[in-house]
Amino acid sequence: MPNTEIQQTLAALKPAAADYAAEFVERLLAAARAAGASDVHLQPAQDALEVRWRVDGVLQSLGRFSAGESSSMVARLKVLAELLTYRTDIPQEGRIRSGGDEVEMRVSTFPTLHGERAVVRLFAAPQTLLYLESLGLPEEIRDGLARLMAETSGAVIIAGPAGSGKTTTAYACLREVLRTSERGRSVVSLEDPIEAALPGVAQSQVNRSIDFTLATGLRSLMRQDPEVILVGEIRDRPTAEAVFQAALTGHLVVTTFHAGSAAGAISRLSDMGIEPYLLRSGILAIVCQRLVRRLCSCSRPSTDDADRLGLPVSTFRAAVGCEQCRGLGYRGRLVLAEMLTAQPTELGRAILSRDDSARLEALAVQAGMRTRWRRACEAVEQGLTSPAEIRRVFGFLDVQTGENE
Repeated sequence: MPNTEIQQTLAALKPAAADYAAEFVERLLAAARAAGASDVHLQPAQDALEVRWRVDGVLQSLGRFSAGESSSMVARLKVLAELLTYRTDIPQEGRIRSGGDEVEMRVSTFPTLHGERAVVRLFAAPQTLLYLESLGLPEEIRDGLARLMAETSGAVIIAGPAGSGKTTTAYACLREVLRTSERGRSVVSLEDPIEAALPGVAQSQVNRSIDFTLATGLRSLMRQDPEVILVGEIRDRPTAEAVFQAALTGHLVVTTFHAGSAAGAISRLSDMGIEPYLLRSGILAIVCQRLVRRLCSCSRPSTDDADRLGLPVSTFRAAVGCEQCRGLGYRGRLVLAEMLTAQPTELGRAILSRDDSARLEALAVQAGMRTRWRRACEAVEQGLTSPAEIRRVFGFLDVQTGENE
């Protein structure tokens, strides 16, 4: 069974010991780093602490453990993150700062019925920071993004749901700018929060308590002589308006946005009140991406139509599980992406006409866009992932239109 070793290690600790919480947290976070976990959840229950972590996008249970008799694991995390340990009635956020090449972590606490819940987000170690060619993007998207990073104005939007690697791709875009310009361009960022230090980029983090928001900060950044701007995420209309104002006034803007598809991102921005002419003129490209787990080599070919789960594929494989993949059937992840460019074509005219996302996607496909669904089916037929994993990530959607079945 996966995770057995860390489960046994944590269960063997003595809840009555004075250093129980410190030892528990140290061993848990070390195991999370070793397992490549992106998040660790500590959820208080009535008589125990439930611990889970997310590996390759999937939340896995580590079990229920004693909350300790004289010390609290959540309180220990708050000490490490320099949070207020005496305030248990409000949400708090902080960062566990480490030296060297260790993984840095962000701690978020939230009051619940049985006590404070804590979630630790683990960021990539500095030596693993990626460039565009390291992301596994399709060649035409990778090369397209690289070309766009040489532009002097316009917006490049990285879209997708939470946990789809949007920030990783956005950071890789900035590293491409720094590398190709030999740091000869003024590159700044406005983030919430800063997820990794980027040498050569003037990074700033918003602070809502003093009204330093993404929108207000971006307007001030415009007076800092920037050429390339990273805006961590478009969350509201003021931020979107500021992004497009910057994109149309001689700045290259890279940003992220929550949307299920590239065409859907345009529709969502339009629904937020962004004028169609700004979308058509300001957007250089929208890349929408998803991360799916990669099948382990222990997978087996399947001819069972039930395993196909309705995907239009001729061949496919099913997950099995072995010692190397800790019984999960998957090892690592791969990215599935589509790239839409809003050029002055029929697609551009459809944007101006506020056509719906289905119409925009159909026109983008006619113009040569390979959709996320097409790439998903190709990955299944190549034996890289399974129909079950595609349905887990994408849901039960129509593979042609992207609309609910």
